[in-house]
Order: sequence, then C-alpha cells, then structure tokens
Amino acid sequence: QVQLVESGGGLVQPGGSLRLSCAASGFTFSTYAMFWYRQAPGKERELVATISNTGHTTNYADAVKGRFTISRDNAQNTVYLQMNSLKSEDTAMYYCHTIPRGMNYWGKGTLVTVSS
Repeated sequence: QVQLVESGGGLVQPGGSLRLSCAASGFTFSTYAMFWYRQAPGKERELVATISNTGHTTNYADAVKGRFTISRDNAQNTVYLQMNSLKSEDTAMYYCHTIPRGMNYWGKGTLVTVSS
C-alpha cells in the first residue's frame, strides 16, 4: 500500500525558511520521480517542483526558482523541499505526489503559512 506522509509545515515570517519532508512507503521509491505540489486557499493545485528517480534532474515552477530546492534520499525513502526567502504568496497546503505503475498517489499535505 503506497503511503506518502508530509511533515515540516508551520508558521514562518516572510523571508524565513522551512524544510518539508515526505516519507514514502509501499513502492520502490528509487524507481520513480517525485513531485511537490501546493494549493493556496481559493486556488487550483499547482506543481512546485519535480525530481527524477536518481535525483539528478530537478525542475521548478517559475514562482519558486532560486528560492526552493527539491532533493531526495533514496536510502531513507524521503523527498525534501527546502524553502528559503518565503513570501506571503507561498502560503498553501503542500502535497507530495508520485505515480508508481501509472497510479496517482497523494499525501494528506502539510500547511505552510507565511505571515508576520
């Protein structure tokens, strides 16, 4: 059974940093790309960052380029999202996502609130 469990969200001031984690289980983690999405109140879910199965290739949404870094530890079955220079517009629920064997799986999300 595939499970994705996000953690690390919280309240942070503008300009601050947070590191999100997503612990994965139930599939061969090192075989599949991983994704971070976010959904702000009243908005559609959007793709934030992607990482290949090896971690060698990453991609970012324009809104977070240069501020966010996605990484993974295949030995620990965990993907991370380091978020720096946070802005109020980064406030959202952040979700981990993967597609093993063509099936979409999502975590329950972790809430990030950027506010002074």
